[in-house]
Amino acid sequence: MIMTSRTTAPAASATHPVLRVPPASPAVAAAYFGASLAFHADVSDVASALAAGGDPGFVVVDSRSTASWDQGHLPGAVHLPTALIPEQAPRLLDPAVPVVTYCWGPGCNGATRAALALAQLGYQVKEMLGGFEYWAREGFAFETWQGGERRAADPLTAPADADAADCGC
Repeated sequence: MIMTSRTTAPAASATHPVLRVPPASPAVAAAYFGASLAFHADVSDVASALAAGGDPGFVVVDSRSTASWDQGHLPGAVHLPTALIPEQAPRLLDPAVPVVTYCWGPGCNGATRAALALAQLGYQVKEMLGGFEYWAREGFAFETWQGGERRAADPLTAPADADAADCGC
């Protein structure tokens, strides 16, 4: 049987792991993915907003340890380890300015924990997907305790053409 995207899969397909739980309806999917964008920012979008100059309308918070911060962090980021958020956020952050948190990368939920702590204090907050790992892997400049650094973009995470305006996502 030839199936198109509009054809219903035979009942046997329901045992396949991908479709064992059927996809959500389009309306439910739109609500979910729309909500996801309210909670997450992409590394490239953050980099683009920061590179545009002027006030991007948000502040970036690195929620990692001092040793991790020294190893590398986004230029202009505020260093605020998650454990110190309740004590130091009111002194370091303006509650009227949205916050974008990040940690090491996709395998770390430190940015999520930091975002939760900030939200509980009343801040508007998003998490930067990919964290510092993808910032560096996409070839954006970062700072270390020794000064600035920039690595070549990993072609598996960013367009191979360094002059590409965007990835087309």
